[in-house]
Amino acid sequence: MTIEEAAKALQRMCATAEKGEKVVQIHLFGIKYADQLDGMSLPDIAVGAGLGESFKTEIRKGMKLAKYVELKRRGLL
Repeated sequence: MTIEEAAKALQRMCATAEKGEKVVQIHLFGIKYADQLDGMSLPDIAVGAGLGESFKTEIRKGMKLAKYVELKRRGLL
C-alpha cells in the first residue's frame, strides 16, 4: 500500500462515517491497516485524506489498538 492508496482509503472511511463517528473511523482505519501503515508517514496520509496533520495521532491510536482488538462488523474487514 502506498501513501496515496492509504490516504484514499482513509478519505473513503471518513466520507462514509455516520454523524459524530469520524474519529472512530480514523481509529478503525489505523486498526485495519496497522501492519501496512507501519513505517509510513502518518502526517502525509492524514493530509492526503483531506484531514489536518494532527489527525496522525488518531491514526497512531488505532494502530496501537490493533494488537488488542479484532474488527467484527462486515464491511470493516
